[in-house]
Amino acid sequence: MSADHGAIDWGARTKVLVFVLALLPAAQLLGLALLDRLGANPAEALIRASGDWTLRFLCIVLAVTPVRIVMSWSGLARLRRMLGLFCFFYAMLHASLYAGLDMGLDWGGIGADIRKRPFILLGFSAWCLLLLLAATSWDGAVRWLGGKRWRQLHRLVFVVVPVVVLHFYWMRQGKHNFTEVWWYASILFLLLAFRLLRWARNRLQVSEARS
Repeated sequence: MSADHGAIDWGARTKVLVFVLALLPAAQLLGLALLDRLGANPAEALIRASGDWTLRFLCIVLAVTPVRIVMSWSGLARLRRMLGLFCFFYAMLHASLYAGLDMGLDWGGIGADIRKRPFILLGFSAWCLLLLLAATSWDGAVRWLGGKRWRQLHRLVFVVVPVVVLHFYWMRQGKHNFTEVWWYASILFLLLAFRLLRWARNRLQVSEARS
């Protein structure tokens, strides 16, 4: 009884720690903005930094399963939902800063920007997909959709990754600076490859068991 209680307490403390750590980048950006230490173009710095953190949290979320399996850390799965919601939080922050600071909440202008610039369209598409995943991350959505349909829906993450990477690539194309793009793309596609290979292996095992 006491051992179980200790495990639950450890899990709760870990979640609180991860929650605080995940908020630190946003707190740092807020502090830099208040201290006027974001450089010559604060709006661009905030928009870019929030986009970078969206990418980083996407990498972290996709790394949960490989790390859990390789390191045999089964409890790590309990952090996946929180980390996924933080990925959406930074995507929401990124989109809000773009809409507010770059476009001045001009919704007509934002709509025209989405239609006119492909990388904005891709960013908007990725945000919509992440919104759908975040909105269906709670337990009630799993029960409502059913486990199988819920898992199929959340495979949309395989669509999110190339859309986000292409958004980042086209955004950096104007400055011909692709180093970070290739790093993020390599990490994300390796993490996706791990999941795809695991899925293919499981399907093969099921097929062999039936034959």
